[in-house]
Amino acid sequence: MRRARIHILGASGSGTTTLGAALASAWSVPHADADDYFWLPTDPPFTVKRADADRVALMRAIFAPRPAWVLSGSMMGWGDSIAAECDAVVFVTLDPTERMRRLEARERRRREGGPLHDAAWVAFRDWAQSYDDPAFDGRSRTTHEAWLATLGKPVLRLDGIHPTADLLDAVLRWEPA
Repeated sequence: MRRARIHILGASGSGTTTLGAALASAWSVPHADADDYFWLPTDPPFTVKRADADRVALMRAIFAPRPAWVLSGSMMGWGDSIAAECDAVVFVTLDPTERMRRLEARERRRREGGPLHDAAWVAFRDWAQSYDDPAFDGRSRTTHEAWLATLGKPVLRLDGIHPTADLLDAVLRWEPA
């Protein structure tokens, strides 16, 4: 695949950010994560949302005008105008048990091995566990699939259980129609 504007999305813990960083590095293009625009910088992080219009304006100012970039994370519902500028989409899925194992390991690293008992972690964990539930009314695999169907962009579907190098190779070999 040639350098392009690629959006990589999937459930939290499926490996979208890791794959996005690897692809951007391989192409020597900017990599951004939707969370960097969705959330205001706070300590602790991920506690205050940025207004939708501010998110999109910031994305347009920083990377959207470039001819090639990689954006990981979900913009469903607020970043549709940016998604419309993508050349193609990579959708990463992962078995829910493995996803939750990865999320817990990531959170333990962030907390330097400390306990995972605070309200923020519990709320995030509960939200993340709901991704594969078709009845969940938040961001879910069902809503991602429906959103992808409206984009009119080529979609490469990958299983995040594979090593990042293999996923990267699959993207680099892909020839979107």
